Amino acid sequence: MRVINLPHPIPYQGSKRLLAESILGVLAGRRVRRLYEPFAGSAAITLAASHRRTAREFIIGDTLVPLMEIWRSILSDPAKLAAEYARIWKRQLESDTGYYMKIREEFNHHNNPAQLLYLLARCVKNSPRWNREGKFNQSEDKRRLGMQPEKMEKAIYGASYLLRGKTEVVAGDFEKTLASAEPSDVVYMDPPWEGTSGGRDPRYHSGLARERLMSALRDLNRRCVPWILSYDGRCGDKTYGEPLPVDELQAKHLELEAGRSSQATLNGVVAVTVESLYVSVSLAPKAEVRHRHKQASLLDRACQSVG
Repeated sequence: MRVINLPHPIPYQGSKRLLAESILGVLAGRRVRRLYEPFAGSAAITLAASHRRTAREFIIGDTLVPLMEIWRSILSDPAKLAAEYARIWKRQLESDTGYYMKIREEFNHHNNPAQLLYLLARCVKNSPRWNREGKFNQSEDKRRLGMQPEKMEKAIYGASYLLRGKTEVVAGDFEKTLASAEPSDVVYMDPPWEGTSGGRDPRYHSGLARERLMSALRDLNRRCVPWILSYDGRCGDKTYGEPLPVDELQAKHLELEAGRSSQATLNGVVAVTVESLYVSVSLAPKAEVRHRHKQASLLDRACQSVG
């Protein structure tokens, strides 16, 4: 698996940074007007797509408003964001052991984007957790201090260079983000997975019901908008979420090896993580799709006529 060293100012466990080349490989040779990433998070796919010049414009969105404010700052005022992060980061060196919890409490009251960036960089495994009230409640990683300000500044400016002037930021529901998508665009979605978004301390700020996701995919098909979806997966013998019905969604199911699980390794077990990638019919290899999905081939022709 080839990994390109791109700037990533927002550290997120589960980021598609390592899989970006494989995911974008399904778009090889395709001319894309706009790439939509409505569950943006760290926007790893958007950053990689801009580097590859996969699309001319980009739309990123998320329901977590302060996260999207981070992206707005990266695009419009990277110097201010880098300076605010550096100030917060350096003050921890002079403070007592309760500094992280103090910043977490302040963020939960005021939603300051620079404070969120610090929390994401410093929290356990870069893996945010939220309680039922939508408050950030992940603990600090006491083994490290988070990304150094100098490194963060380079990442912020690097991401700004890749995306500024051609990227729109939308804070809100994913269907709002996708409302303007057309057949000449491509949508990439990495929503909360069924097997990882429940429980007492959910990983995601907001969940997504399976049927609502499928309804959105059917709507994209109806509008002839090509889409790529990361949704379920497995690690060793453990599965995360039930596979989606490819016949009904008129899609192809691929599997991407994401490497050995670090958590399993810590537990003394060797387990490889495999993620599912669902690809709409207009992006799937024609020869492989047509003999399996007669209805899909009809949809493909219809969308070609619209495009």
